[in-house]
Order: sequence, then C-alpha cells, then structure tokens
Amino acid sequence: MFSLDTKAMYYPVSDRRIVAGEGVYLRDAEGNSFIDCASATFNLSLGYSHPAVVAAIQEQAEKLIHTTSSFQSEPVVRLASRLVELAPKKLTKAHLKVASGSSANEGAIKMAQRATGRRDVVTLFRSHVGQSTMLASLSGNAFRKEPLGHVYPGGLHVPDPYCLRCFYRQSYPDCGLLCVDRIEQFLEFASSGSVAAILIEPIAGNGGNIIPPNGYFQRLRQLCDAHDIKLLVDEVQTGIGRTGRMFACEHFGIEPDAMSLAKGLGGSGAQVAAILASDELAGLPADHHSFTYGANSLACAAALATLDVIDDPDFLAHVRAVGARILDRLGELKNRCPCILDVRGVGLMIGIEIARRDGSPDPQLTNILAKRAMDHALFLRTSRYGHGNVLKIRPPLILTDVEAELICDRLDDLLRSVTA
Repeated sequence: MFSLDTKAMYYPVSDRRIVAGEGVYLRDAEGNSFIDCASATFNLSLGYSHPAVVAAIQEQAEKLIHTTSSFQSEPVVRLASRLVELAPKKLTKAHLKVASGSSANEGAIKMAQRATGRRDVVTLFRSHVGQSTMLASLSGNAFRKEPLGHVYPGGLHVPDPYCLRCFYRQSYPDCGLLCVDRIEQFLEFASSGSVAAILIEPIAGNGGNIIPPNGYFQRLRQLCDAHDIKLLVDEVQTGIGRTGRMFACEHFGIEPDAMSLAKGLGGSGAQVAAILASDELAGLPADHHSFTYGANSLACAAALATLDVIDDPDFLAHVRAVGARILDRLGELKNRCPCILDVRGVGLMIGIEIARRDGSPDPQLTNILAKRAMDHALFLRTSRYGHGNVLKIRPPLILTDVEAELICDRLDDLLRSVTA
C-alpha cells in the first residue's frame, strides 16, 4: 500500500492514505471506498465536501477569511444571532471567540466560576470533556490523567447514570434516581465546599454512548438550583442535529445555564465552536477567554450554511427515522450475536456494547472489530480511546436509508467473520 514518509509526524498514523471524501464515503490511495461511521472525529455532520458548505467557504474566502474579533464581521454577528435564536430561551449570549470543544467547555467553566465566586466542577466517571490540562483533569478516566505532570485541582467525579452497569447496583426506576440523590453526599463530604458547576454531556460520547434515564436531568436541575450550582451542558458531540433535534437538550428537557458547541457546527470540517450562556453568566472579560482563531469569518460562514441545512424539520425527522432504522437492525443483530450486550442510541448517535459471555466488558474484541471493520469497507471508532467496549455508530447526518442498510449489512458480515 502506498504511503507518504511520516517520519516527521509527532504522532503515529496509519499506512492508509486518504485522498478523497464525498458524502458519507472516504476513498484511499488504492481506490478503496469506506463508509465513515465516525464522521471523521464526529465533526462532519454533513459529511465530506457538502456543496452548501463548500460554496459558503468559497464565497466567504473571496471576501474575508479572518479579522480580529475586536471588529464586527457579518458571518460572526449573524452566527451569534442564529445560535441564540435556536437555543433554549435562557441562553441569550453567544461567545464565539473559541475554536474547539475543549476551549468552549473551559470558557463555560470560567463563566460559572466568575458568576458564583466558587471553584469546583462536578463531572461524571466516564466523561470526556476536553483535551486541555484542565479538562483532561476533569474528565473521568484515570488513563487521561496519568501522563500529566500536574492535575488541575477542584474536580469532583461522581457516578454516571449508566443503568446497565449501575454503580449503586440498583435497577431503574425502582432506584429512585439514586445516582442524582447521592451527589448531595459528594458535595457535602468530597468537595471543597466551593462548587461552581456541574459539566455534563446529554449522552456520554466517548464514555460509551450512555443515555440517562427519564427524569435524570430534571432531578439534576433541581439539585443545581438547591445549591446555586450552574448546570453546564456539553453538546460538542450531541449538538447540531446529531440526535435528530438541533440540540440533545430538547430530547431530555434540559434547562442549562450554558451550552458548549463545536464539532458538527462546522458541517464538513470547518473549525468553529461556541459557548451559549445565560444573562447571569455573561460578562466574562474578553482577555479572560479569547483565542486567535475563534470568531473566524470563514468558519462562521460554513457554520451558517450548516445550520441552513440542518435547521429543517424534514431533515431532522429523517435523522430520527434513519437512526431508528439502524437501531432496529442492530437489535436483530443483538439477538443473534452473544457478544452484543446492548444497543442504544438517539438519532444517529448509536452505541453497540461488546461484552464477554459473563457480561463483563470486552475492550479487546471491541478493538478487533474496529480494526477489522476496514476489511468490510467501514470506518468505526471505539469508546474511551480504545479502553472501552462500545463501538460508536455516528455517520454523517445526510445518511440515506440505503446507506443505513449497507452499514448494517456490513456490520453483520463483520461480526460473523470475527466471532465465527
């Protein structure tokens, strides 16, 4: 297989060289074509080279690629207004001077700390909220912190609402949402007594596609209000149509104090992110959280084109329908494949939990399946950076019914070949 000289690359890369992408498909230098079930890094909500996004980028590039955010730029101002218009009513301000999900989450935390005058941040056991030192420290996996010379203080990790593997060994709904109630004790006994915020994903993305049970977020909102804690919702992976609604908050009835967006907002890969905040969290000085390539005119133009496509009831209804179609097929596979313990998802954010016969997680088999998937013309990612046991199915939202069936057919062949 042809490959470039990668000696200068700091991080390891595959020998496979990708030369083109169109729609949901990738093509390598050997002419092989793959369905991308990960939307690159879950950021190609409209797939590769979506014509509306490409046209918006080309048009904007001829006018203005970037200018300092001290000035007005039409795409930036328009995107801020559009996002606030789409967001939950409480979120009235859009902070666009960020360029990644990590910087968006970190900014939301700073806003909460400033507004409350407190410090600690509560996150969940399996959470992945970013790559900076602060956010790697706040994420819920020990392997993320192990290489750090310094771990950011003030993180408080609590059990996630993972009903299949309940930390408290309870069963929903008889548990009475103990996973929320016990947070009270963590606040009293395990925190510094200075808790500013809870940062949570509506569906745990890298943590294994964990979907909280009904009532979880309402109870969490009540807890936050009782302790004057700000509820920060990380929609970096779940937002911009991924679940079949513009924001996953809509599925769960979440009323956040701030929301972080990135990934899918760029449509076909534009680097754009945002923090949507309430009036109470507004006012963080620009010099406290502002990045050179945030509020980029070119990226904001791409984001506006992306929203034009996704903010359509028929488009979002299709995402829900095609996701349900895949879940039905995967349910049939689960009945035939002992290694599939669970299938769960909302819209096109779907997870397949792989386990041993005794029900214990099987990361080894999960990674084998992801590696062998390329032989079946699929590109798959796994949970927890290969430490987890969930295969993630998150293709671009433009996926057709025919392509959805093709994914399921290829998954069926993959499972048969690996587990025969």
